[in-house]
Amino acid sequence: MNILLVHAHPEPRSLNGSLRDFTIQRLQAAGHSIQVSDLYAMNWKAPLDADDSIERRSGERFDPSLDSKNAYEHGLQSLDIVREQEKLLWADAVILQFPLWWFSMPAILKGWVERVYAYGFAYGVGEHSDARWGDRYGEGTLAGKRAMLIVTAGGWESHYGPRGINGPIDELLFPIHHGIFYYPGFDVLPPFVVYRTGRIDQARYAEICSRLGERLDELFSTAPIPYRPQNAGAYEIPDLTLRAEIAPGQTGGGVHVESAGEGAGPAGSR
Repeated sequence: MNILLVHAHPEPRSLNGSLRDFTIQRLQAAGHSIQVSDLYAMNWKAPLDADDSIERRSGERFDPSLDSKNAYEHGLQSLDIVREQEKLLWADAVILQFPLWWFSMPAILKGWVERVYAYGFAYGVGEHSDARWGDRYGEGTLAGKRAMLIVTAGGWESHYGPRGINGPIDELLFPIHHGIFYYPGFDVLPPFVVYRTGRIDQARYAEICSRLGERLDELFSTAPIPYRPQNAGAYEIPDLTLRAEIAPGQTGGGVHVESAGEGAGPAGSR
């Protein structure tokens, strides 16, 4: 299978650098084809701006969405964006690997998403009507592909637990899982998270690699997070709110995940 690893850490000798190398070796040993976008090594340009198009709309002010749409439709995107889009289309699975900095991904990786996820490529796709609101949240250009996060965090696992001071890890990663991954159609796998990264000796590193190796071996068999598809009946359109009978009285990101036993009727169709 084809796998794209997008890596975002500035130090090759870091824990992230070591896990990047381990991931590549493990996947190659299993017979997979790997492409790596090492964003710091590539000197990736993070800001989305007017230079992302090689030819601007004549006389118009810069509009991030409209300029992105125009560049994508007319083959005017900068070459670095085109290359990353080609990698995404090539891949059967995508792994984003990064340290959790200030409760999110590093700016360089966020910039990769903002620039590569062009209008017409990752959003603004499909019919908008009374029955559908675009091909997104379970549908879209990247549907049928898998995606997973490998994340390192300095805090203890308990700090990211259900009552931890930093907030539950699933809630912190929800914008990435449900937005950056599920929005354009990926099947989203549970994340692989390494905690307390300042306290890793050789024995713990070996244990981390053992667990990560198992997750990589199961990349194409692990059950994805069962997010609710947007256009399968669970949401009122065009309001895009859950129907009243689904998860009544509940709010937050967790309501967008099907609970055990669901599956009958339009809300549970996949």
